[in-house]
Amino acid sequence: MSTITVVCIALLGILLFLLGANVTRNRALRGGGNQLPSDPTDRLLIAVRAHGNAAEYIPTMIVLLLVCSALSDSWLIDVLAVAAVVVRFTHALGMLRSASLAAHGPLRDVGAMGTYLVGLALGVTAIATI
Repeated sequence: MSTITVVCIALLGILLFLLGANVTRNRALRGGGNQLPSDPTDRLLIAVRAHGNAAEYIPTMIVLLLVCSALSDSWLIDVLAVAAVVVRFTHALGMLRSASLAAHGPLRDVGAMGTYLVGLALGVTAIATI
């Protein structure tokens, strides 16, 4: 496995834990208030959803990167690893900078579409390298 792929996997893991820490920070700032908000403009809900979304996609991307790396030493795996980091950081930034979960912005949309495309490319690459 290349150094680039290892660093990208580590960065994806770091992002997931930072987003989790951000939820904890927002819960602490809230104090004894409502810890289960439903208002799409609530900063805690935005933090929870940014972390939840990352938790839905990052582990699968990491597993696919590991599988692809085990099956191939192609430069394509490095490209997909870098792309995974870029789209997941873009999506997280887009969500955290959003004033409301009810509205989509360009960073969030690019990050989401990129996540789907990179994830599909990783899945196809894993199958194609068997």
